[in-house]
Amino acid sequence: MDRITTDLLKSGLIMKSQVDRLKIKGVNDSLILKHITQSGFMTMDRLVRFIVDKVRKGIYELSIIDEYDYIKESTVLKNLSKELHLDFIDLDDVVIDDKLTNKIPYTQLQKYNAFPINSDELNVYIALNDPLNIDAKESLQRLFRKTLKIKVAVKKQINQHLFKVSLRDREKVLIKKVRDELNSIHTIEEQQQASSILLLIDVILDACIQNRSSDIHIEPLARNCSVRGRIDGKLSEMFIFPKDIFAPLTSRIKLLANLDIAEKRKPQDGRFSSIVSGVEYDFRLSTLPTLYGESIVMRVLDKQKALVRLEEAGMDTQSYHKFQKALESPYGIILVTGPTGSGKTTTLYGALNEIKDTADKVITVEDPVEYRMSSIQQVQVNSKVGLGFAEALRSILRQDPDKIMIGEIRDQETLEIAIKAALTGHLVISTLHTNDSISAIPRMADMGIQHYLISGALVAIQAQRLVRKICSSCKTVQTIPASILEEFSHFINPNDKFYIGSGCKECNDTGYSGREMICEVLNISEKLSSLIAKAASKEDILNQAKKEGFIGIFENGIQKAKDGITSLEEILRVAK
Repeated sequence: MDRITTDLLKSGLIMKSQVDRLKIKGVNDSLILKHITQSGFMTMDRLVRFIVDKVRKGIYELSIIDEYDYIKESTVLKNLSKELHLDFIDLDDVVIDDKLTNKIPYTQLQKYNAFPINSDELNVYIALNDPLNIDAKESLQRLFRKTLKIKVAVKKQINQHLFKVSLRDREKVLIKKVRDELNSIHTIEEQQQASSILLLIDVILDACIQNRSSDIHIEPLARNCSVRGRIDGKLSEMFIFPKDIFAPLTSRIKLLANLDIAEKRKPQDGRFSSIVSGVEYDFRLSTLPTLYGESIVMRVLDKQKALVRLEEAGMDTQSYHKFQKALESPYGIILVTGPTGSGKTTTLYGALNEIKDTADKVITVEDPVEYRMSSIQQVQVNSKVGLGFAEALRSILRQDPDKIMIGEIRDQETLEIAIKAALTGHLVISTLHTNDSISAIPRMADMGIQHYLISGALVAIQAQRLVRKICSSCKTVQTIPASILEEFSHFINPNDKFYIGSGCKECNDTGYSGREMICEVLNISEKLSSLIAKAASKEDILNQAKKEGFIGIFENGIQKAKDGITSLEEILRVAK
């Protein structure tokens, strides 16, 4: 059991019988305190007061709250500040003297979670995360040689401001260094060895990944060049660089990806790896000639995502069990459908993690291989040497595989081979571009596959989308217009509550932070298989699927909106 729950029991503030009841219900020891506060056995205010008292007496370190994601750091710090007669501040709402950060080593500020705000003749005003950290106060006092006036701020805000300072300073220094190097460079070989450009690339990657970018866009403009990151599906500007930096920057990035730096008239594709903040990432690179120069887009591939489990990818419990059941099939074809950017590849890798086994041979054919996985044979499509999906699949079938993953079915030939593989004892998983799961059936028929072959091979189809999650810091109840309630009365009850993000600093005033999957899973039963073989209409297949408990993607999304994960308007935007 965790320390706070144990101490609450010892002090008599919660009863052993309450804890025992939760254990009988199967609640994990680490979540008992969360359930106690949610059930009303102990209010959050009372719990915060208990923690603050222990922190003040030196029994707890302030960092103890990092272990409890449901205890808000800001609430604890506001209470602690009040007890210590200090000001709790929002760093985004105060005027900061940028020069102060130059007077103290960045590493020291980082070590003590401190950020200097401003100063006067006698005092220096500093935001500290832990106002009881004596070592921090003594060290900062020696460094500034002025009386410290402590303000209290949340750790995340302090780190964000420190990162901005570090980024700004590194950017200024590097751009000057790049220009100095360029002025002294006379050959292409010297340009390729210039170290300052590499450091600038590190700064770009670091900033974009810190801000959760899934793609990095480096674009030439008429007078400068722009670096934008795609965050939760929307592009956000990260840097504006002078135009003279663009050419050496793009050349060095192309060099990292082993592309031809002299070729600027044709699109090129490549990839490279880099360690950012101690984590190794792969970057898939695409170049495109434009009016002002080559546009570069880098897809950020976090290797940890290749290890993601399906139930952790945002799939609801019912859909997960349906998809899991399909993956247990000894043979057949499982399709994941949806538009570009709907997370299909992540789902495929999640499925691979479920099915990979040392007793089975698993082979993938991808274009390109996004994540490298152990104990799996991965084949990269290469059209330049005549190795397309169909050619690779034919060779794969001679490699005695048990399970095959095809990155994408693009043409009739690939689909035909995949269906034959599924019918001859192989489990095949792949993706197809359709709007919903049932539409995949007529799409396969349109691609020239006989209905009886489709019915015999098909095990399950999952359709999915990614929706933005409501920011937890500014989540508020939303009033839904009567016209919307009336239009979707089949899915929405008048008493249903919906939420929206009002916009705050945490989410850059978007109201959203992160993304979540919504999906529908159609398992092919004997009755559905019979209908498919008879070339039944989509309406007939859908009606039979609903009788068997099929829940559509829109309904799944509405449920996630009711659960407060996303907003109703996000579901209407993505899945209507």
